[in-house]
Amino acid sequence: MVVGVLRETAEGERRVALVPTGVAALKKAKLDVVVESGAGEAAGFFDAAYKDAGAEIGDVSACDLLVSIRPPSLTLRPNQTAIAIFDPLWAPGEVPTASGATLFSLDLVPRTTRAQAMDVLSSQANLAGYLSVLLGATELTKILPMMTTAAGTIAPAKVLILGAGVAGLQAIATARRLGAVVSGYDVRAVVKEQVESLGARFVELPLETPDAQGTGGYAKAMGEEFYAKQRQLLGDVLSEMDMVVTTAAIPGMKSPILVTQPMLERMSAGSVLVDIAAERGGNCELTRAGETIVHNGVKVYGPINLPSRVSTHASQLFSKNVQTFLLNMVKEGQLAINMEDPIVSGSLLAKEGKIVHAMVLDKMGAK
Repeated sequence: MVVGVLRETAEGERRVALVPTGVAALKKAKLDVVVESGAGEAAGFFDAAYKDAGAEIGDVSACDLLVSIRPPSLTLRPNQTAIAIFDPLWAPGEVPTASGATLFSLDLVPRTTRAQAMDVLSSQANLAGYLSVLLGATELTKILPMMTTAAGTIAPAKVLILGAGVAGLQAIATARRLGAVVSGYDVRAVVKEQVESLGARFVELPLETPDAQGTGGYAKAMGEEFYAKQRQLLGDVLSEMDMVVTTAAIPGMKSPILVTQPMLERMSAGSVLVDIAAERGGNCELTRAGETIVHNGVKVYGPINLPSRVSTHASQLFSKNVQTFLLNMVKEGQLAINMEDPIVSGSLLAKEGKIVHAMVLDKMGAK
């Protein structure tokens, strides 16, 4: 079987789905690899490195299996298999089913212990959480750590992380390493121990949240009455903060509004809000995806595709996810799709021109 590695064509996408060390691992499993010329350059992986790892550089259009970050830009064929992030829960109508190709969507990989090494959402969210704090720190009018000098002592900055998933926990850890006084909030009370284990204070609000955790460990969408009360209570907390990072996301749904304009106006001039949920509408009412605005002296950032900014490490992690996912299905150099394997059945998006994933079909029915 021949695996083709595509060069990404989406604007601003600097990652590559497979790095040279991943090529070497696939070669050991009796797979041939063809890499589209320049596929890894933006991430620091040049064609020569792929050749040294055993790959060919050339046309990938006829390869049996194609791997990419985003959905393939080339026209697929019925006898091909493609592995990428198709994001079908958000945009089911954009899945290229007409090709008849077999499609596996990496963002559908079940969140189980065995599948952790294949979880691209977690590996990339880790980097997004880290970068969100660095982005905020460079724009804040204060420094994060306490500093004692001959001219006086500077108090540490106060940072609030909203959402304690993978990105949120990494943001908490990063802000703590930089010396800030950190608080974390999540509707799921079960994450309190994780937040506190990183040295942050867990913000507890007098809200009833018995069903706040949904499938896969994600926060569950709550009713508007809940969010209204949450915003009212969080406003008092935000007024004390120098930096806020919002990370709340719900698969396939618009991000919940956690910070309204009146809440933002209670923050001090010079403070910063970094909204890494911007691509799904944002957690802040004023967020604009890909833009920075200033309101009442508070900077609101809506960064998109943060992992692509650290494309070398993001590609290394993504590549390991892809490698592990693919080798889970390869037997003697051939693809063996075992539908009894929950990882395989849970990530199979489309086959023979039809969407076959139950959650995606439900989403389409809902629309």
